[in-house]
Amino acid sequence: MQNHDEEKIKKAFENKDWSEIKSNDSWAIFKIMAEFVDGFTKLSKIGPCVSIFGSARTAMDKKYYALAEEVAFKLTKSGYGVITGGGPGIMEAANKGAKEGAGKSVGLNIELPFEQQANPYIDYDKLINFDYFFVRKVMFMKYSQGFVVLPGGFGTLDELFEAITLIQTHKIGRFPIVLLGKDFWGGLFEWIKAAMRDKEKTISPDDLDLFAVVDTADEAVKHINDFYARYLLKPNF
Repeated sequence: MQNHDEEKIKKAFENKDWSEIKSNDSWAIFKIMAEFVDGFTKLSKIGPCVSIFGSARTAMDKKYYALAEEVAFKLTKSGYGVITGGGPGIMEAANKGAKEGAGKSVGLNIELPFEQQANPYIDYDKLINFDYFFVRKVMFMKYSQGFVVLPGGFGTLDELFEAITLIQTHKIGRFPIVLLGKDFWGGLFEWIKAAMRDKEKTISPDDLDLFAVVDTADEAVKHINDFYARYLLKPNF
């Protein structure tokens, strides 16, 4: 892994001629376009879905694996499909719960050099593989009517703050965001309040209303259902 990273760094400092730059960039543009087209084509047909984010490293015997499975199952019983990152851990648990609930189970899998195989609980026609993280994130944000975020690492935080930022800046609709697991998220929430809101004032007080922190699957599903009840909207499948 270290040698692979070193080669990437060295390559970034190499001088390239214009024809090489043009050739490489042109190929990348077509690959990116192809991923967007594939994602838009498949996901535009799936109906209302909730994206569930969380760690690929969470083992089956951990409480958050069971919690992800439970919340996905209950979301499908409320009429939602479930979208995950397609991998193991929390993602696998959520796809498994969606399958058990006879709901739509979508996986947006990212192809990585040394990890992440798609889990077996994704509907065969709803597995999409991506090379580019940013294309994959667009699909999460464009085709989700809500977000449930369980404990995870840097990737999970990236997805969470992408959703909050796009909602805060009115680039997407104000869809419900639920952080599931107070033990895990409580410290981050308190830091956001103390450091960002109160001390540095880098966010508005109302920005804390963009997400909820809960402890149970029932609370998470209720938050999403109550949000849409205000608009007299329900999932249509």
